[in-house]
Amino acid sequence: MTEFSTEAVETNNRISEIVLDPASISRGNANIEHEREVAIYDILDGNSFELEERDEGPYKLTIGMVEDRLALTVHSAGKEAGEPVVSHFLSLTPFKRIMKDYFLVLDSYYQAVRSAQPSHIQAIDVGRRGLHDEGSRVLIERLEGKIKIDLDTARRLFTLISALHWKG
Repeated sequence: MTEFSTEAVETNNRISEIVLDPASISRGNANIEHEREVAIYDILDGNSFELEERDEGPYKLTIGMVEDRLALTVHSAGKEAGEPVVSHFLSLTPFKRIMKDYFLVLDSYYQAVRSAQPSHIQAIDVGRRGLHDEGSRVLIERLEGKIKIDLDTARRLFTLISALHWKG
């Protein structure tokens, strides 16, 4: 008989801490603050984050903006604070159309939640999830050869990246 355990497999290929660069965050409304908090909680609860050709995790990830580029700075969470293990700077150009559409849908969603019929809210949410998935796939592609992440982690990171830009 084969036994299965419900315990999570502990791995070093994960993010154990996330920091949003305070200089990069545009203070938004309560909705965007909530989106950030939930995404961070969900990432820390379960994620897959592997630096190519390195094994120094678990990792502390700082997300910010440097000269209109996304800055992902990775430290080994197991070591004393010091130099980052690696920093990646990504152009946001591939994300601009997706984020613009995503923000429009999010605004519609939050307006609809206040007064619309459930079927209307559900239709907007389907569009929101579709754009969110598209942004997640672009993030996975942009990190190829640098950082390997699964779709769930990419979705939550896309939420945080979007949250840096959303004026709400």
